[in-house]
Amino acid sequence: MSDQKVLVLTNITKVYPGVVALKNIDISFERGRVHCIMGENGAGKSTVARILTGLRMPDEGTVFIDGKDAIKDRRGFLKVAYVPQELDLFRHMTVAENLFMPFSKTGSRGIFVSSRKLNKRAMPYLEKFNITAKPGDLIEGMSVSEQQLLQIARATVNEYFEVIMLDEPTTSLGLKEVERLLKVIRKLKEDNKAVIFISHKIEEIFEIGDEITVLSNGLKVGHSEIKNITIPEVMKLMTGRDIDLSMTYYPEKVSDEVFLEVKNLSGEGFSNISFNLNKGEILGFAGLIGAGRSELLQTVYGYLASWEGSVKIFGESIKLGKISNSVKKGMVYLPEERRSQGIFPLLSVKENLTMPLLKKILGEMTFAIKKEEKLANKIVKDYDIRTPSLSKEIQFLSGGNQQKVIIGRSMHGKPKIIIFDEPTKGIDVGAKIEIYKIMKQLADKGVGIIMISSEIEEIMKCANRIITLYRGKKVGEFETSKIKTGEIIHSILGLNNN
Repeated sequence: MSDQKVLVLTNITKVYPGVVALKNIDISFERGRVHCIMGENGAGKSTVARILTGLRMPDEGTVFIDGKDAIKDRRGFLKVAYVPQELDLFRHMTVAENLFMPFSKTGSRGIFVSSRKLNKRAMPYLEKFNITAKPGDLIEGMSVSEQQLLQIARATVNEYFEVIMLDEPTTSLGLKEVERLLKVIRKLKEDNKAVIFISHKIEEIFEIGDEITVLSNGLKVGHSEIKNITIPEVMKLMTGRDIDLSMTYYPEKVSDEVFLEVKNLSGEGFSNISFNLNKGEILGFAGLIGAGRSELLQTVYGYLASWEGSVKIFGESIKLGKISNSVKKGMVYLPEERRSQGIFPLLSVKENLTMPLLKKILGEMTFAIKKEEKLANKIVKDYDIRTPSLSKEIQFLSGGNQQKVIIGRSMHGKPKIIIFDEPTKGIDVGAKIEIYKIMKQLADKGVGIIMISSEIEEIMKCANRIITLYRGKKVGEFETSKIKTGEIIHSILGLNNN
């Protein structure tokens, strides 16, 4: 075994009841290299991550860490630092406390741990990752992007680590934060650490990766040096089909009828913004994290309070600050954080589909079970939601299928305006295209759609017009068919704004 191969999986098989999660997988990870792992939701990436960190043991096969069998001596797993996709911090503890926990792995031993010493030790890590929060600040006051960077910093504090595994690390990061993270990864390579990079964002894979392994349905279907493979080839390995990267999904015919009119609206995080949304249009909002995109649209929806300005739906003014006013007019908001705001993770697919629609399926005296099941089955069929059964807990569905549950449930109320906030966050490339097609189909049927996205290529593919925000101000409005990606990037970075 090469000295550079710090972590080796040999003939790994893992079976769960009724599901072969992994079958005969061989992968090796070398020091000083970034090894990327890609695959659609359900391909086996999460199972690989659990085995690499020792959270799950394989049914067959061996895990070697620094040449030793880690299944027989599990101390080897201490050398693998893991950064999960979901935020996993103690919200009511300080930045420094979170950074160095567990103290046994980070050199802060003893019965008592000095806050002053922790805060002093924290500063170099915060500076390295450009985290603006102070060591004594509480986590609950930090932005999502800084929390994600702190999780990554925490992994590098582990004094034993030789391997760092990043699971969808850029999901909550904007352009600047992503570039900051990629610099850190390059530094980890220089420090001769092995980096495992799991991501759905194929452009990032090709920017940072040295080699790639592709999984599909628990099988290893491809491995290559990044320089020897193309993006279309990787996408075909993942999905089993050719994908046309030049495809666009914005509606070709947009009505002149104005559905939504926003004038001089100001609120927390933005000021003096005006725009219209027409029937059958997809209107995109682009900007860096903190630019005010979500705050603006949540104010339009009535979730956040407005300071001044007005909103008209179908020509009629609505009273802001109350969600029910916009809902009555046919507006729906689909949130960015699906797990915490969009679904009931411990409930079944059926319950998630029908709970908001109970009034429509209640009998005179008793709950109409047959009506509920019929409605749920119809939505599953109409939106091609892939689930083993209606009774399956929704948390076990892929991100793309969870999003289709939310869309299908919302559309049963026949909304006229839908706000999609980061509609494909954490979703694989095949499922993304399905979501794009659903959005276009809805717009073609006359629904007005607003799309907030941090992925510039995505918003260019889907939106008829794009409005750019910078530090809470509207700085640009573009027709997508007449501009290039670089113009949008310049605008959201504030490089061509007066």
